[in-house]
Amino acid sequence: MTVRRRLFDAEHDAFRDSFRRFIDAEAVPNVNQWEAAGVTPRGFWRKAGALGFLGFEAPTEFGGVEIHDFRYNAIIQEEVAASGIATDGFALHNDILAPYLIEYADEEQRSRWLPGFVSGELVTAIAMTEPGTGSDLAAITTKATYDGDHLVVEGSKTFITNGSSADLVLVLARTGEREGRGMTLVAIERGTKGLIQQAPLKKAGRKGQDTAEIVIDGCRVPRANIVGVAGNAFDLVKRNLARERLSIAVYAVASAREGLRLALEHTRARKTFRQPIASHQAVLHGLAGMHTDIEVAQSHVDACVVALNDGELTAHDAAGIKYWATDLESRVLDQSLQYFGGYGFMDEYPISRRWRDARVQRIYGGANEIMRDIVGRQLIR
Repeated sequence: MTVRRRLFDAEHDAFRDSFRRFIDAEAVPNVNQWEAAGVTPRGFWRKAGALGFLGFEAPTEFGGVEIHDFRYNAIIQEEVAASGIATDGFALHNDILAPYLIEYADEEQRSRWLPGFVSGELVTAIAMTEPGTGSDLAAITTKATYDGDHLVVEGSKTFITNGSSADLVLVLARTGEREGRGMTLVAIERGTKGLIQQAPLKKAGRKGQDTAEIVIDGCRVPRANIVGVAGNAFDLVKRNLARERLSIAVYAVASAREGLRLALEHTRARKTFRQPIASHQAVLHGLAGMHTDIEVAQSHVDACVVALNDGELTAHDAAGIKYWATDLESRVLDQSLQYFGGYGFMDEYPISRRWRDARVQRIYGGANEIMRDIVGRQLIR
């Protein structure tokens, strides 16, 4: 009982079916193994690239198909959420890093990096967050000092998705332009002396996703590895944040929908006092509330996808849907787990994994408290 979504057409539906088959065959059976290892294997990304699920916005000469339609990105996020594999890899690759390498990189850089980016041979990361800064990117201390045709980069980054496995890391560093406020994106390639990619961190959730600390100890990097205009990186980052936050919101609503599906399945089958749990009024009203909240959120997320495609999604609109959708996700998954009773707290039950994997959504991409601040400040301008 849902309102028919009008966001997708037949080509999108075919893409969804293809991606779902890929995930069901290549990812879902391996979740336990990936969680134990703390990383998604490189072979998985090569298979994804071979089937056209990575970097599809890239120009055809680099292996892409030049599709600039965020509905395809949304489909991938929705199906990843529905599958329960809890990887940030697709979102990082397609939604966050793609614009930097496709729109802001120069021709020589695109020739160097995009073929591997599209094929899945090149695992990428973007290193912005630091141990003392969190969501406050303006406070970063990593520095890049000019030295002839090179930069010398010093600093440390933390909570970096693909941090231990990345072949190419885009590092946000201070370079001192613009009256000392200038920041630059410097691409550092795996194997560069002084680039120390630590082992994956142990986390409460999303255990199969490589998240690591990176130490940058005097890396000498060619000036040719500056992405975009030197000193202007903070503007590029801010421009891309709306897309990143919408990606998180898309995943969050799909995750909440799957949590509700599991709750419905369980409460229909499980009985207390000789009747299904779902027939008790308190549970019935809870299910109704979750369903309606998800439907309302879905409509707004879909509208934001259209706005992004039209170049109209603002930073404050993206901040608003990010915090609303991820708060909803946590609320729905927590309530759904409650309906499972003690079983919901056991790892072998999918609702348990979804509950713990969702918690970080309210933190990364900008903590939800900061998202509210962005929306509020816009209102009182």
